[in-house]
Amino acid sequence: MRTLEEVRATLQIAKLKEEDLQKTIHCLSFGPNVSSADYCLMELDDTLCKHIEAGQSLVIRGDKDEHAVVCSDDKTYSLKIADTSNLLLFLPGCRTPDQLTDTEDSSHVVHAQIWGFCNSYWELRKQRPRLKKLKRLLMENPYEGPALGGQQENTENRYTMQDLLERIQASEEEIRTHLETIHACQIDGYWRVLDFDYEMKLLGHVTQLVDSESWAFNRVPLQTSLDELAPLEPREMIEHCLNCYGKRYTENDEVFYALNEDKVCWGIALMLLHNAVKFNLKEFQEVWQQSVPEGMSTRLDQLKGIALLDRTSRPETICLLRVEDLPEDTVERFNHLFTLREKWTEEDITPYIQDLCGEKQTTGALLTKYARSSMQNGMKVFNSRRPVAT
Repeated sequence: MRTLEEVRATLQIAKLKEEDLQKTIHCLSFGPNVSSADYCLMELDDTLCKHIEAGQSLVIRGDKDEHAVVCSDDKTYSLKIADTSNLLLFLPGCRTPDQLTDTEDSSHVVHAQIWGFCNSYWELRKQRPRLKKLKRLLMENPYEGPALGGQQENTENRYTMQDLLERIQASEEEIRTHLETIHACQIDGYWRVLDFDYEMKLLGHVTQLVDSESWAFNRVPLQTSLDELAPLEPREMIEHCLNCYGKRYTENDEVFYALNEDKVCWGIALMLLHNAVKFNLKEFQEVWQQSVPEGMSTRLDQLKGIALLDRTSRPETICLLRVEDLPEDTVERFNHLFTLREKWTEEDITPYIQDLCGEKQTTGALLTKYARSSMQNGMKVFNSRRPVAT
């Protein structure tokens, strides 16, 4: 243990003036069982600091073959080791200058023991949640409707929210938002995604009922719909379909749904394109408009992110290309897109890279980094920066 006299002697050798320093002098010493492996440091921004100080927790998620991420209740962060040339010391009870309240006129020594040290720390950066795996898990056992008489329902590969939290690298809020996006629902405590044909069957029942009853598509009565369609499908499935493709509201104590024109047109287009490799664009537009409820108008901009138009072919064609089926990694996504088409206009490629944008990042910035631009027939197009294997 150093004395004040020894400290003053050291200051003199170092040619430092005692009056230029704090009155409180910390004298450090290593504890008997100090090890760099005992502790890990994690750097937190103000938001995460307040999150922890409020008594909330952070969760590290990832399977053995995945890079670990850290999740709060509503956000996901990448977790990477950052090395530092400075030795980081753990000193319980040590106070920084702004925490000191020196009331003594003379210098005094405070002895502090080092509990551990580190040459690196965990660095957190906000990132997009990794949600592609969520639908892949749920598609192991999609819900195809109630089991028919005498048949046993498949009870394998079903997931509760807790199961999903243990498997998916995303926060609970991000998982719940994506479950809503993919039209999943909770059945018997398990989250299930609907089989595509079954979901389209439900949507068909609803749109046919709207047409047959001559209802305005923005004023579909819930109770009447459930009563009319109950002999065909479970009431909770009809209501789930209305929730997916419409917005609930109450008028004079009666519940109605306003069907969303874009969502219904989107769903029916998906059904038409699902089993076709390519569709003559003009013929597709005619069939599509005839298939939606009366009063709804189909538009090609409703198909962003699910269908790709080829204006260069004769006749012009359209085919299914869903953004959810593309690779989640940015480099792999661009490679895949340039394999499908050598040159893209910004309008065509934007729906397929929009979800890759990080916080405050634009699709233009992504294109600048991962693609090369050129002019073709007076129009700017983008192609790969490197040769793409076809």
